[in-house]
Amino acid sequence: MNKELHEMKYLAEKVADLKAKGLYRTLPVNQGACEPVLQLADREVINLCSNNYLSLANDARLKEAAIKAIERYGVGAGAVRTIVGNQSIHEELEKALAEFKKVERCFIYQSGYDCNIGTIQAICDKEDLLISDQLNHASIIDGMRMVKATKQVYAHSNMEELEALLQAAQGKYHNIFIFTDGVFSMDGDLANLPKIVELAEKYGAFTYVDDAHGSGTMGSHGRGTVDHFNLHGRVDFVVGTLSKAIGVKGGYVACKEVSYQWLSHRARPVLFSTTLSPADTAAAKKAIEILTEDDSLQKQLWDNSRYIKEKLTALGFNTGHSETPITPVIIGDEAKTMRFSKALLERGVFVSAIVFPTVPAGTGRVRVMVQAKHTKEQLDKAVAIFAAVAKEMGIIS
Repeated sequence: MNKELHEMKYLAEKVADLKAKGLYRTLPVNQGACEPVLQLADREVINLCSNNYLSLANDARLKEAAIKAIERYGVGAGAVRTIVGNQSIHEELEKALAEFKKVERCFIYQSGYDCNIGTIQAICDKEDLLISDQLNHASIIDGMRMVKATKQVYAHSNMEELEALLQAAQGKYHNIFIFTDGVFSMDGDLANLPKIVELAEKYGAFTYVDDAHGSGTMGSHGRGTVDHFNLHGRVDFVVGTLSKAIGVKGGYVACKEVSYQWLSHRARPVLFSTTLSPADTAAAKKAIEILTEDDSLQKQLWDNSRYIKEKLTALGFNTGHSETPITPVIIGDEAKTMRFSKALLERGVFVSAIVFPTVPAGTGRVRVMVQAKHTKEQLDKAVAIFAAVAKEMGIIS
């Protein structure tokens, strides 16, 4: 046996390089539910880094729905949906989502990542052109890589460049698809969906929006970025997640009936992996019911978001140009960003460092994510810790 080979020396060298650059991290361990305040192994910390926008991940109503579903359906679906895994609760969730999103159908996946991986490879062919915003989420990029089609990228939100690509593509491809995030997760800005849709209709292209961070936060009652811009019926595929504002697990594609029928035959994550658990499905359905009936959590989220943005900006932090509850605090240097995040955690604020390759080199930041149930006292305490640590590190004066 070649012992040296099996010791994975090549990976050990890569890990050592991360440590040398100050980019190595260990996984934190949360001892309880995802709440505004977390209990880590040795301390309580204010949680400013989860995607639990509406504080539904530990909501009593969702937990009750999950428990009842387990009692009726069991803990697992037992198979993929095309065999015996398609339980009535899955059909009920899809119907509730379609009504909520104001579309013909919604097709559920096991995760938001699976939505993009599964849908893009199912709807696109090698004769097509796939056009992507430069800052689209990794799951869109990975989904596009799985298709042997021509790919082009336009500079972030540059509509002139997008139109030039569309003009040059006329008559050369079977189909043209424009892919964009609805809310860009690293900067919190919105896609220019009205213009994208206008150009798509002008040049005969399909539109595909990943609205993972817009679901539950944007639009009436959290219906998303398409609703925010009043573009119902004009966007062909809208991806939403059930694991962020909805507080559970999974994802879905809002689409036409014929798109649903095709995906049920060709979406590989659904065809080859067991579907959502009954508990996840029932909890997500309850969350959609709550959002449909009441927008108070969404209003609380936006109130907290505006509150902390104003305070951080007033202190002199670079918070970019966010238009959503995502607030980047841009530090720049990757290693310094990691040190800042670590120092904040030691003082009682948990906010993750985001560095290259997730964001471009030299734009390291901590990403502040508030929840609906954060109190003003918790946010004030977090801001005070931000200020103290940043002054010690020379980030602000």
